[in-house]
Amino acid sequence: MRRILFFILLMIVFSTACFPKVSTEVPIPLEDKEGLDKSNSEEPQTFSYLYSGELTTLNYLKSNSSNEIAIASNLIDGLVEYDRYGLAKPALAVDWIVSDDKMVWTFKLRDDVYWYTVDGYTFAKVIAQDFVESIKYILNPDNKSSTANIVYGVIKNAEKYYNGEIKNFSEVGVKSIDKYTLEYTLEKATPYFLSMISHPCFLPVNGEFLNEVGDKFAADNYNLLYNGAYILETYEPQSRKVLIANENYWDKANVHIKKIVAIYNKEALTLAPELFLRGEVDAAKVSSIVLDEWMTNPEKKRQIRPNRSNYFSYFYSFNFDPRFDEKFEPDNWRVAVNNLAFRKAIFHGFDRKAALLTEEPYYPNSRLLNTITPKNFIDIDGVDYTQLASLRDFTNTDSFNRKLALEYKKKAINELEGVATFPVKVLMPYNTSSSEWTNRTQVIEQQLENLLGTDFIDIIIDPRPPTGFLSKTRRSGNFAILECNWGPDYADPETYTSPFSTEGSYNSPHLALGYKEGNGKSVYENMINAAKREVSNMEKRYRLFADAEAFLIDQAFVIPYAVGGGGYTASRLDPFSAQYSPYGVSSSKYKGQKIMKEPMNTEQFNKEQERWEEERTRALKR
Repeated sequence: MRRILFFILLMIVFSTACFPKVSTEVPIPLEDKEGLDKSNSEEPQTFSYLYSGELTTLNYLKSNSSNEIAIASNLIDGLVEYDRYGLAKPALAVDWIVSDDKMVWTFKLRDDVYWYTVDGYTFAKVIAQDFVESIKYILNPDNKSSTANIVYGVIKNAEKYYNGEIKNFSEVGVKSIDKYTLEYTLEKATPYFLSMISHPCFLPVNGEFLNEVGDKFAADNYNLLYNGAYILETYEPQSRKVLIANENYWDKANVHIKKIVAIYNKEALTLAPELFLRGEVDAAKVSSIVLDEWMTNPEKKRQIRPNRSNYFSYFYSFNFDPRFDEKFEPDNWRVAVNNLAFRKAIFHGFDRKAALLTEEPYYPNSRLLNTITPKNFIDIDGVDYTQLASLRDFTNTDSFNRKLALEYKKKAINELEGVATFPVKVLMPYNTSSSEWTNRTQVIEQQLENLLGTDFIDIIIDPRPPTGFLSKTRRSGNFAILECNWGPDYADPETYTSPFSTEGSYNSPHLALGYKEGNGKSVYENMINAAKREVSNMEKRYRLFADAEAFLIDQAFVIPYAVGGGGYTASRLDPFSAQYSPYGVSSSKYKGQKIMKEPMNTEQFNKEQERWEEERTRALKR
């Protein structure tokens, strides 16, 4: 998933440590939770919340932003989804088979699912060709889909078609064998392909409707068709969004929340906790600014619980292609950032724990991350990926080291004498929708300047509005150092390399000077390509990826920071009723979720999480 990703409030992204076996069996559900005041799931349920970061598009075939994907996941169903244990189960596909060489995947679709207009009228049946049409749209460069690289990275001939090397789309490895049978042919053996197809680029679209509306597709809620659990009844940017349950939905028995009301307010993070206490919204993030007040007030404390951490990886990215205003001296920054000692001075000078205290003042160590790939994401023969030889030292060592930081500062000044001007201006933007991000940026500015000295760096923090932040900041190269994040798209370490590829928009390794090899590609790119080519020996594949990630960190192209999630929430949503998956759109779905009459507190949360973990272990064994 790929991008600075901003979460819609309480679209909780759950995660799993291993990829589930292909199965169409639905696990035995958890027994009713004890000690919690549960609402009657048959009563109409409404869920409301505030938000501050507006969508830039409804086009799920183009976007890769998490809050836009979160909306799409509730409007459009794909082939599979995940249960609350993290096991794949049928959605629009009732069954699937995989060829022995893992190159051909065939899905049999339901024959009773329809596309509906925003007014609830039936437009057409959902058929296999709809999945072909979406791939064709994404592979048209004119449509500028940000997920095209995911498709052409796995589907046979997709990249050639995208690049114009072949003109006939029928040569691309996606076909409707008949009305309800869909076949994908891959470029190479991809045992983790099932974990990829819940990503939005594998969602369907009706070709007739797409041709009918043309460039107006997804321009608003009327220029969309819906086959999912909800219909976007109201879409008023910077005002409100209203999702209503699709009364014709094929699985409506599992849609308990009948109406979702999202209300725009640029001060959402500040106002939501008070509105929650007054009963005007059903959920609110409790920021670190007011957390102590909630924790010390008995009435408030009984309504607050932790959020679970997830598999989004947060890191600070250096920009090797600065395109910011001349007053911030982009040319001088370009010279400095291409010096390894300069980068390592900042790398070792960054006190990540001090930064994380702005968001998690009680248990910061629980979220610190020393690598890009989080712990427990995947393992090989029982050995966690992050404990493989080349990554082990980074995983087990705090990168913050005052002595090393000052040594590298001295070295950088010597090496850059006469070619760079000190102090180097360091433009560090942040998103004003997050009070924690605001505070964290200020902490980082003070901490780094105090340690390394204002004779060495001048960190310029730059507040920017949430709407359009991604396109106007990272994608446009309008930063020197930026907090970024990335979520996995499938169950393989390759997924965490996407931000740093030549197609990525993180302005990273391939743009750094001095790393080109004989074939014209960077060291990191060659390492990644070698790992991608290894598809038969999974242990070797993982070790090659680990070597590449270790190189990325060792050369201080990025500074790993933390895993996502965490923090504290006051919410009437039952967090253990949600779908659970570290990749794709399942974790953003309201389908299956239930509203409690009383919010869950920390003690109840810990008890239910322990219960859930035990039952998940049994479900995985089944």
